[in-house]
This record gives sequence, C-alpha cells and structure tokens, in this order.
Amino acid sequence: MRNRFAFAVALISLSAALPLAGQGAKAATPRMPDGHPDLQGTYDLATITPLERAATDPPSFTKDKAEELQKALAARRAKDYENSRPDRPAPPVGGGGGSAAPPATFLELVERAAGGAVGGYNRFWLGQGTTYTVVDGQIRTSIVVDPPDGRIPPLNAAGRQRLAAGRNRPTSDARENQSPTAEPAGAFDNPEQRPLGERCLLGFGSTSGPPALPDYFYNDLHQIVQTPDSILILTEMVHDARIVRMNAQHLPKEIRRWMGDSIGHWEGDTLVVDTTNFTDKTRFNNSSENLHVVERFTRVDSKTLLYRFTIDDPQTWDRPWTGEYTWPVTDKPIYEYACHEGNYALGDILRGARREEAGK
Repeated sequence: MRNRFAFAVALISLSAALPLAGQGAKAATPRMPDGHPDLQGTYDLATITPLERAATDPPSFTKDKAEELQKALAARRAKDYENSRPDRPAPPVGGGGGSAAPPATFLELVERAAGGAVGGYNRFWLGQGTTYTVVDGQIRTSIVVDPPDGRIPPLNAAGRQRLAAGRNRPTSDARENQSPTAEPAGAFDNPEQRPLGERCLLGFGSTSGPPALPDYFYNDLHQIVQTPDSILILTEMVHDARIVRMNAQHLPKEIRRWMGDSIGHWEGDTLVVDTTNFTDKTRFNNSSENLHVVERFTRVDSKTLLYRFTIDDPQTWDRPWTGEYTWPVTDKPIYEYACHEGNYALGDILRGARREEAGK
C-alpha cells in the first residue's frame, strides 16, 4: 500500500489551492505519431469529491467553501499523525465510539464506516485525495452529473430482486468484513464466497473499472500506455490491467470477462471506450452481466484528462446515468500492490465466523 507518511504538513498549505483544470489558456494538444492525442502518462485519481452528492450539498461549491472543507480535512489528518498517548484507554468493545459530530466531508464518513474505533486503517496506511475535482471551472460536489441531483438512479424491480437473491455471491463490490449474522447463510463458508477484493483478486469498489472510480483510501494511480492498435490502462491497486482494442468488434456474447470487453475508437480528439461482456462476478453497483459502459477520455491540458462515463443497464436501472471528473497527471511512481503477502485477514475472517457461529 502507498505510504504517504509525510504529506500531512503539506496538506495544510496545499488545501487552499484548488486545481484549475481547463480554466487557463489551452496549450497545443500533444500528439502521437499517428496524429491522435497523446494520453500517455500516470494519473492520480484521488479526490474528496464523492461519487454521489450529499442531499444537503449544491451541485458545486464556492471557492471559499471548498477551501474551508479542505483545510478542515488537512487539520484532521495532521492531528491523526500525532503520537498516541501511552496512557490512553482501550477502545470500546466491538468498535464504535469516536466523535459524535456529523462528518464534515465524504472521506471522514468513509473512514468512520470502515473502522470505527477499532479494526480500521490508521492514518499511516491511507493516501487519500486532498481537493475536490474541478470541471469547467466548477468545484464539483459529486462525480455523478446526470441525473441532475447527482445521485445514482434507484434500482428497478429486476435490480432489487437480483440484489436480494445474490448478496452472498463473491462479487468485486460486495461488502467486506461483515458479521455472519448480517449476511445470508453461506457467505462465510469458504474463501471462495468472500468478495474478490478481500481475496486480493480484483480491486474493491470500481478502481479498475469500468467505470474507473477513485478508491477513497489509497493506490489511486492509473497509467495509460498507448499504441495505434491497443491502449493499456494499468491500475495501481491489485495491478489490474485493461486492454482496449482499437477499432475492433466485441467478442462473442458467450465470452465474458471480469472487467468486460473493451473496444475503442477516436471521435475527434476524444478516446471513446465501449465495454460489454461482463460477468456476474463483478457487478458494478449490483448491475447485471448486460452492463454497458461508455467512457470518454479527453485531454484538457498537458497535466489533465477529463474522464466521463455513461452507465446503461435496463436490467438494473430504468435510465442511463453519467459521471465525470478530472484525472490530474502525477510524477509519483506506481508501487507493486502485494496484497497476498501476509494476508492474514481472510483466514482470520473465516475463523472469526466459526467462533461466532459456535456462540463464543
């Protein structure tokens, strides 16, 4: 995992500086020998803009409001880096506790849900975003832009039925580390029933995509390698790699892949990637294997890509929905994600389940 141990102090000063992607004079687009835009590089997808907008938030923040929230987040992280008191009391049994105040940002909410007072990562392990994403000069409060309320449409009847029937399937976006009493029977029977991310087989959430989304914890780097015939999108987390076959036809429907079958073409200076042929093991937000994702990659300037995606699955939602956010370029190295090394958690999860079933 990425260790950004020394970044807390820098955040205090950086938090006041918002990215201004797409607002300045547009430089000439760098191009490949074949004339198409050069999208190659390493990008840091980390952001504090959530996928969905909070009910109380406007579509975008003012600069002053964003700076206020970013400074508060930086201050909280700096405090987390302080040495722990050796005489501190033990955390409450079962976790919980912590501040009773409502979380000020989405990341604070995520951290509370992930660990409570015990069991979660401390600040040493986290490498999260520090700023909101800015698109067309707007400081966005959600990645989802359509529907206009910034929320993913509700599941339709087919989606709700599939969710109820398949909660214990080993999908990539299944909940991790839940109690056996909180999930259907069988979810803790063997390693194969645990989520793919918990087993170090695929990045949890939708880090590898499609759609490629921020992880909100760590390892948010993505690298693009481009040739005229294929484009590689490498994800730092769990070293997932997608190959986009340019100007090709989709594979036959009976050939299914965890990350789908991606084919690409150029529309002017925008790379359009069309992905189908998913399996039922990598349901994105409970989507079906008939999920259809269209992604659009556009170079905004020499240091920024605009990433836009549209989700369509009539067996899950009654309408398509769309999100977008910027991918800033970075010079940080991509680290090997050695998830399997010392993965004691999976065995401990199953052992804990046996003890809970025995009433111990």
